[in-house]
Amino acid sequence: MRRLIVALMALTFSACATAQKLGAANDVHALLVSIRDNDHAAFDAHVDHEALKADLQSKIEQQLSTNKKMKGLAALLGPSTLDLADQLLVQPRTFRMVAEQYGYRSDMQIPGAIAISRSLKTLPDGRVCATKKKDGPCLLVFTKEQGVWKLTGFEGDSSMLRLKL
Repeated sequence: MRRLIVALMALTFSACATAQKLGAANDVHALLVSIRDNDHAAFDAHVDHEALKADLQSKIEQQLSTNKKMKGLAALLGPSTLDLADQLLVQPRTFRMVAEQYGYRSDMQIPGAIAISRSLKTLPDGRVCATKKKDGPCLLVFTKEQGVWKLTGFEGDSSMLRLKL
C-alpha cells in the first residue's frame, strides 16, 4: 500500500511539472515567434526588462571585476548605462540567433509548444529555463509573473546576442 501511495505521489508531481512546463512552453513559443518576426509588442509582453537589466548588470560587473584593467570601468557603469543597454540589447533582433537555435527561422516550419516543452527544465525556485538539448545547460530563464512566463535571464554565451545599430 505504501508503495502505491509513493507511486501515485510521484505521478502527481510529475504531472504538475509537465503541466507547468507546457504552460511555460506556450509563452516561450510566443517569445521566440516575436523574435523571429521582430514583433516588439509581443516581445515586450514576454520580457521582464527590469529583471533582465539586473541580470545583465550582474554579468557585466562580474566580467569586469575579474579583469584588473577593467575594474575602474565597472565603477563608471551606473543605472543610465544599463538603461541604454536595455534599449539597445533587449529587443527581438538581438536574440535572433538564440531563437534560430530553437528552429525559429523564417525559412523553417516552427516547432510548437510541445516540442519547446521538451527543452524546458523546472528550476528548484519555480522558474523554468530553456536548454538547447534536453539535459543541457540553461540558456533562457523564465519567471511566471501575473500568469505570463517572462524572460528574466540569459545564461548563454554573449556571442549569441547580436547588436545591430
